[in-house]
Amino acid sequence: MTQLLASVTSVSEAAIALAGGADIIDLKNPAEGALGALSLKTIREIVAFVDGRVPVSATIGDLPMQPAVVSEMVIKTAETGVDIVKIGLFGHAGHADCINAISALTRTGTQVVAVLFADDLPDFGVLPALSNAGFYGAMLDTANKGKGRLLDCLASNTLSTFVSATKALGMLSGLAGSLRAEDVLELAPIAPDYLGFRGGLCLDDDRNMTFDRERLMKITRLLQKYNSGAREAATFAF
Repeated sequence: MTQLLASVTSVSEAAIALAGGADIIDLKNPAEGALGALSLKTIREIVAFVDGRVPVSATIGDLPMQPAVVSEMVIKTAETGVDIVKIGLFGHAGHADCINAISALTRTGTQVVAVLFADDLPDFGVLPALSNAGFYGAMLDTANKGKGRLLDCLASNTLSTFVSATKALGMLSGLAGSLRAEDVLELAPIAPDYLGFRGGLCLDDDRNMTFDRERLMKITRLLQKYNSGAREAATFAF
C-alpha cells in the first residue's frame, strides 16, 4: 500500500493535512530550498498538535555535506519529537562521511531517511551503505524545482529500480518531486511506501502558495481507490 506524505509549514496546514487523510505529516520550509527547514520552535508546535495521530517527519535544511554540521542538525531535529528526520545527499562528495557519522545516531534509535535527488544524477549504489548505517529509509526528490518534475528527470523503470532496491534492503521507500494528482496512477504501481506532495497540494501547483484542501482530498481519494484495487475507479475519478 502506498501512503500519502503531505509537506506542511504550519499548525494550520497540518490540521488540513490530518483532516484530509494524510498518512505522514512532513515538516519543511519550501521558501528555504528543496529541503528547507522550519524553525525548531515551529516543529515542536506541529509535533504537539499532531500528538501522535500520524507519524511526523522533518527536514534539516539544504546543508553542506559536512558530517559535524549534518549530525548536529539531525540531533536537534530529533529532539523536537519528530518520528523521522530527513537529510539530503546533496552534490557528489562527502556522502560516505555523513552516512558514517549518522550511523552513530541511528544506533540510538533515531529514524533517518536519506533524500537522493533525481535531477542530479543520483547514485543508487549508496543504498547498501545507507542500509548498513541503519537508515530508516531512502527517497527520491528533486533539488532544483526549475529543472522539472520527478518524471521529467527519471523514467518510470528507473524509479521502479530505486523502489525495489530500497525495499530489498529493508528500508522505507518514497518518491516526491513536484508531484501532482495525475502522477498517482503512474507512480502508485511502482509501489513506493509513500508518495510525497507539496506543490501539488497548493494553489496553482506552487509550493509557496496556500495549502488547498480540495487538492489534498483529490489525491487522497485517488490513492485510497488505487490501494483498494479499484484502478478503474481511480482512473474514472481522475
